[in-house]
Amino acid sequence: MATPSITVFPTRKVSKINRNIYSGFTEHMGRCIYGGIYDPLNSNRDLVDSEGFRKDVIDALKPLDIPVFRYPGGNFCATYHWLDGIGPRDQRPSRPDLAWDNVETNQFGTDEFMAWCRAVNAEPYLCLNFGTGTLDEAMAWVEYCNGTKDTYYANLRRKHGHPEPYNVKYWALGNEMWGPWQVNQMTQEAYAERALQWAKALKLLDPTIQLVLCGKEGATTWDYYTLKHCLQPAGLSDLGEERVPLIDMHSIHLYTASDDHYENVTAPLAAERSIEVCASLIDLAMVENKIPPTQKRPTICFDEWNVWLPTRAVGSQGAEETYTLSDALAVAVWLNVLVRQSKDVGMACIAQSVNVISPLMTTEKGIIRQTTWWPYELFCRFMKGHQVAVHLECESYTGPTRPDWVRALKATPWLDVSAALDDEGWVSVCVVNIHAEHDLKTTLKGLQASKAEVYTVTGANLRVTNMAGKEEVGLQKSDWDLSKTSTFVFPRSSITMLRWKSS
Repeated sequence: MATPSITVFPTRKVSKINRNIYSGFTEHMGRCIYGGIYDPLNSNRDLVDSEGFRKDVIDALKPLDIPVFRYPGGNFCATYHWLDGIGPRDQRPSRPDLAWDNVETNQFGTDEFMAWCRAVNAEPYLCLNFGTGTLDEAMAWVEYCNGTKDTYYANLRRKHGHPEPYNVKYWALGNEMWGPWQVNQMTQEAYAERALQWAKALKLLDPTIQLVLCGKEGATTWDYYTLKHCLQPAGLSDLGEERVPLIDMHSIHLYTASDDHYENVTAPLAAERSIEVCASLIDLAMVENKIPPTQKRPTICFDEWNVWLPTRAVGSQGAEETYTLSDALAVAVWLNVLVRQSKDVGMACIAQSVNVISPLMTTEKGIIRQTTWWPYELFCRFMKGHQVAVHLECESYTGPTRPDWVRALKATPWLDVSAALDDEGWVSVCVVNIHAEHDLKTTLKGLQASKAEVYTVTGANLRVTNMAGKEEVGLQKSDWDLSKTSTFVFPRSSITMLRWKSS
């Protein structure tokens, strides 16, 4: 195999990295909420604070500076009525949860979620019920959260002990309304018209909010049709006042996974192509709808992504994946994709943040950081500021991929790379060696420093996990003396982050 080379260009900023690409997701599904972030019945009182929140979960998430958490779904929101989850807990009704074949007690609702977001220093992102919900109900929720006037739902929030508005910025116009598993599944025509009308009303109520259109996987006719119908010139109102754009982001979802290692770690490249195609569909809708250049271009909200094989972790049974080292590599490739496509991605939410297909698991006695936690932590901590140019020369994997069209549209090199420059002048380069058998000695150029910090995530083999009571995959830190050599050996099946202060 020819020696790979990586050339980094720290002065060539490609795009600003929106920190919202490292956002999280909490849904009323399995043990994500109850027993995950909210566990008031836990017998170990040292683990739970006065509000019933798991202190160990907060202590784990808070240092990552995760910017946004999406709530309450997901599929769950298609039958969720937010009024059931406010007020005195002993008066809140229990309801059937049709999404995950469960009973929702509503002991955790809007006010609890806002308090939890404050505890982890994150912004809330709420998903509106487009299944059994109404526009009046949606407007009431916005008023409850953001209202400042002497109006009914703003006063109801005040009555419940919250005098100041929550100022919820992000609101989704439904979730996966194209899916046959949805309550009130819609055609693209029906959804687009409803979304447009709801958007008009919601922006009249609160022009400061950002609305997220429900897309599909990014490269589908659903995505094009809904964008074409709903991306409208802001224009002037009948009173001659400038109106704000109705749609701020377009949501897409994708999960990747395979029990075959190489299919597993190359599958996230399908998401990269989906982002590229979706960004072009946004541009096409703007051109065809004659949207002026002064109007802000919508970005992509990749608000559900992860490694998940539903046959391995069934949704109605809690979807608790046991992640391997191979899965950790796949998550690192996912994160590289989000950085490489940061020009077009305004938000991305790993699904989910606790217990349910999650890098973080709770037990009655504490927490477990799964293998996938470590790449997520590295990116949250270090990959910020601007994406910078990086050139890779490397031979490629040539076997089967899932989906099978990946290689027809994307290269699949043995090394997967992204690079960033933060505001303090630190360059961070993440290199994933997907090769299961070979360490790859690589020539690095453009480092312009005498030493670098090295963070490595790897394990004894591709199938090791952290769920058997021992942390088989963790984070190792070391230093690299650049004055002695310009080559670096990336271990087989590893994630390596190199960091140095740019001169």
